[in-house]
Amino acid sequence: MALAKNFDYKITESDYLEGERVSDIKHEYINGEVYAMAGASTKHNLITKNISFLLERSLRDKKLPCDVFLSDMKVKIASSDISFFYPDVMLVCDSDDEDSYYQNSPLIIVEVLSQSTRRNDFTTKMMHYFNIASLEEYVLIEQNICQVQVYRKNDHWKASSYFAGDTIHFASINSTLSVEDIYYHVNNDDIVKYLKEKQDNIQLND
Repeated sequence: MALAKNFDYKITESDYLEGERVSDIKHEYINGEVYAMAGASTKHNLITKNISFLLERSLRDKKLPCDVFLSDMKVKIASSDISFFYPDVMLVCDSDDEDSYYQNSPLIIVEVLSQSTRRNDFTTKMMHYFNIASLEEYVLIEQNICQVQVYRKNDHWKASSYFAGDTIHFASINSTLSVEDIYYHVNNDDIVKYLKEKQDNIQLND
């Protein structure tokens, strides 16, 4: 989702949190500055829905006491400054009080990239997310091509890239997801081509 600066002055953390409870528009908060968030595309929503479903199913299969939150739940980052972001998907195994409006300790954060957000997701958000002590994996998913990048703490936050036909192992919950399933019903050229080739190969082997 795209960001636009909302005020020309800084506000306090408490004022931000109070304002978010009554606002019709979501805002992210970076060192006292507030940025309004725009809407998301159909592809963005489909990818978000798919990966949240896959993660939730993995948690249930393994009976892990964790939760998957979508983009209405904030994550708080307390480092050199206080920031709040709305990740597209966030997996948390040490959830805060049920009445809380934000989480502190995600294991996995997922952002779906778009032209308007990719720079922020690769720079500002990445820098802040890597400061979350609990975070093990940061996932960036392209909309218009079939590519998933995973940054892992246990690999010194180096990026690993995955494409159609690949599987991705999430060590933090010991689960493996397929790239094909992440792009289920997403109409981009890469996944359409991959599925056609897959079907052609099946027919040739019949």
